[in-house]
Amino acid sequence: MNEIFWEIHRDLLRESPGGDEYTRQGFGMIPSLSKPKILDIGCGPGSSTLELGRLTDGEITAIDIHQPYLDSLKQKAIAEGFGERITCLNQSMSSLNFPPSSFDIIWAEGSMYIMGFEAGLKQFKSYLKSGGYMMVSELVWLRENPPSEVYDFWQADYPAMKNLWELSEIISNCGYEIINQFTLPEGGWLNYYNPLEDRINHLYRIYQDNQEALTILDLEKREVEIYREYHEWYGYEFFILHNA
Repeated sequence: MNEIFWEIHRDLLRESPGGDEYTRQGFGMIPSLSKPKILDIGCGPGSSTLELGRLTDGEITAIDIHQPYLDSLKQKAIAEGFGERITCLNQSMSSLNFPPSSFDIIWAEGSMYIMGFEAGLKQFKSYLKSGGYMMVSELVWLRENPPSEVYDFWQADYPAMKNLWELSEIISNCGYEIINQFTLPEGGWLNYYNPLEDRINHLYRIYQDNQEALTILDLEKREVEIYREYHEWYGYEFFILHNA
């Protein structure tokens, strides 16, 4: 099953909804810092990491547990001319190994769900300098009383999903101040789902006689279908936080 999963996701530019323009939008909401030290948590294939490298003269530490992502990211950073400013580390976000107050900015784009929104905010705070900033994006209910089909889907896939008010309260209770936020528009979702759907459709033809593979492909396809039918009910919210 893992082999099929990685075949679906291999070499995709993104592993979550987003896009360079939305990374720029979020980074532009952070006050200008000279040569900031940035931690990119759960960097995946590194699209956001590379955009951060273009946006800042600071040093970026990118962490992930999938080594092929890190190897590819490093090669791309070298090709773009700022490889010396990007350090790629194979580390789990739940067991980071940095001294306290190491970073001016922590970037967690589409990755916090892995350990949980509140747990991540609490743990990562110790690595953020006093007065530093965090960008975190999180899956969120945008409207109350969603239809049972979409609610049941996300209850099975991500039962910790909350609404905006609940997330704001968690942020405040964890000692951060929200200085800005925005909801990812549809284009950011399609940046992820369109290439993913193309890959799924290609693999359907290859694995048409493999029921195990088809089951996994159906699950991945279902997420895309749910978004297309019910996208007004939920979204990704980008929060820019200040470690007051």
